[in-house]
Amino acid sequence: MSLDHHDDTFERRLPAAFEDAVRVCPPHSPDLVDRATARGRRLRRVRAFQVGAGCAALTLVALGGTLLGTGGAGGAAAPRDVSPAASGTARPAATPVGGEEMVATLKSLLPKDGTVSGTSGTGSDGSGRSAPAAKLTYTNARGSSGIDIAVHRQAPGDRPDGCLPVQVRPYDQCEARTLPDGSVLHTTKSFTHPSGNTGQRRWYAELVTPDGAVLFLQEFGGGEEKGSDSGAEPVLGLEQLAAIVRSPAWRKAVAAVPAPASGAPRQQGVAGEHLTEVLTSLLPPGGRITDRNADAGLVQLVYDDGHGKAMIEADVQQGMTDLLAGQMDCPSGSDDADCRSRTLPDGTRVKATRAPSEKGGSAVVRSVDTLRPDGRRVLVREINSYAESGPVTRPEPPLGPERLETMALDPRWFR
Repeated sequence: MSLDHHDDTFERRLPAAFEDAVRVCPPHSPDLVDRATARGRRLRRVRAFQVGAGCAALTLVALGGTLLGTGGAGGAAAPRDVSPAASGTARPAATPVGGEEMVATLKSLLPKDGTVSGTSGTGSDGSGRSAPAAKLTYTNARGSSGIDIAVHRQAPGDRPDGCLPVQVRPYDQCEARTLPDGSVLHTTKSFTHPSGNTGQRRWYAELVTPDGAVLFLQEFGGGEEKGSDSGAEPVLGLEQLAAIVRSPAWRKAVAAVPAPASGAPRQQGVAGEHLTEVLTSLLPPGGRITDRNADAGLVQLVYDDGHGKAMIEADVQQGMTDLLAGQMDCPSGSDDADCRSRTLPDGTRVKATRAPSEKGGSAVVRSVDTLRPDGRRVLVREINSYAESGPVTRPEPPLGPERLETMALDPRWFR
């Protein structure tokens, strides 16, 4: 994912765009794992709004980072934990920083035993209309890496991203550290394509200061993003990436980015905490529950009943009558084992499906979708893996369609 005002800068749900996408290709089992929700501008929840097989997923990611410390990637000394927010001096007024200056700063922090090519940069005039960023290819005796960096500030109310959920990034290796001044550093080994553990490797460091300054640095093994499928390791290690984002050389860039305006009101939805409580209470007792991941309208977790891990997910929405028109019936000619639909006496539509994962691989996805007459929808899904794109961890999902239906029809989802 490139950083053109960061692939990773995303706003709330982009409701109009979603509605257009749904109308063109209506959802039969949207997992909304990449639902662009209230956590705009964060490298978070790469949730794709799945609108059916063959439909493009809308992927939303966001940036994170921070700056502090001293020392570059080539230095031997560990960086000191001194961020602009904790240095004891007032943060300077926003001053413009140019794209060439961003490139020069990034180059200055790279090891001196290599060469740099393919440079480009974006500046900021202090208005917040553009994010300072730099991009280049770094090559030394060990190989080449595409490296890019961008700086922004979190919007009011945003939380640091942290390590992405295993349901979204099943093959990530992420470590979190809280630094002495309160800044949070995340370093992650990942892959350019998040649904697999092969192909181009993508490593990144994300640093967030207590006052919301964000600096995000990513590195692609073998060259620029999607420029290689070799699986070669990136040239710089995670500690070198961490040293770069913590360098005080970025202070001018951070100062050039003002705090964002409050923006549009957050879209309302059933709180993730409540959904987590309900979903947990509906699962068979005795199982082990881990990796809870919740946001407004969506909750995911990993459930292990002793026979292997499974991802369980509940998606709770309102006002879905028009968007799901014609979608609560099974396609003509479908097998009863793959799709069953009916209408309950109170008018609630119920549709149960069993299908291969839409993200590839051999995982099985069972779902029960329910639509109340007033437009309230609850979709409950189970997968015989801890992530839809992860490895199969048991022969079948653990709950079965009858239990999924009971869970989806439970009145507690909407309090």
